[in-house]
Amino acid sequence: MQNIWSKVDNYLIDTLIPQDAVLEAVLENNQRAGLPAIDVAANQGQLLALLVRIAGAERILEIGTLGGYSTIWMARELPANGKLITLEYDERHARVARQNLQLAGVDDRVDVIEGPALASLSALGDIAPFDLIFIDADKPNNPHYLRWALHYSRPGTLIIGDNVVREGKVTEPDCDDDRVQGVREFIALMGNNPRLTVTALQTVGMKGWDGFTLARVNA
Repeated sequence: MQNIWSKVDNYLIDTLIPQDAVLEAVLENNQRAGLPAIDVAANQGQLLALLVRIAGAERILEIGTLGGYSTIWMARELPANGKLITLEYDERHARVARQNLQLAGVDDRVDVIEGPALASLSALGDIAPFDLIFIDADKPNNPHYLRWALHYSRPGTLIIGDNVVREGKVTEPDCDDDRVQGVREFIALMGNNPRLTVTALQTVGMKGWDGFTLARVNA
């Protein structure tokens, strides 16, 4: 099935997503630097960009930068006075991301903060709330990331959580993978929070079988 999923993804990308030499160069930079090939696919990047545009987002928080590929998709949709803050644990990843952001011409509206994301989130202090928050980092900490996301939200903020299906393992309560357990708690917290209207979708494609959550903060 993976061959078919990839073939469909490639067809949709080739048909719907304009070729972008800069984004292709970003992925090549990531590969040369030895970063793991876990960036979102181009059609998923376009989905993030559309969500930024639909929400009219001017302030974005991204938890998990990697090489900045998804960061660029979102930052390009920001207005001239917009700001995206992205958090990255790994110094090498952050260095590559900064180079890629400069290549894409969006470094003026993106701040890359290095270090453990929970410490970085705590240090943001009295910062203004974000319009859109993308959570795509270490899954065991997803429940903590959600709590911070809610702390830095306002009514209308969109919160997106990536990689939440884990090839179906999310349905296994006794799974010994702490990433799966982090995602299960993350989903349960959202489902039980009256401040949120939430859905989740499975996805298949060149990145395999996975999915994402989409939540809107109501109050």
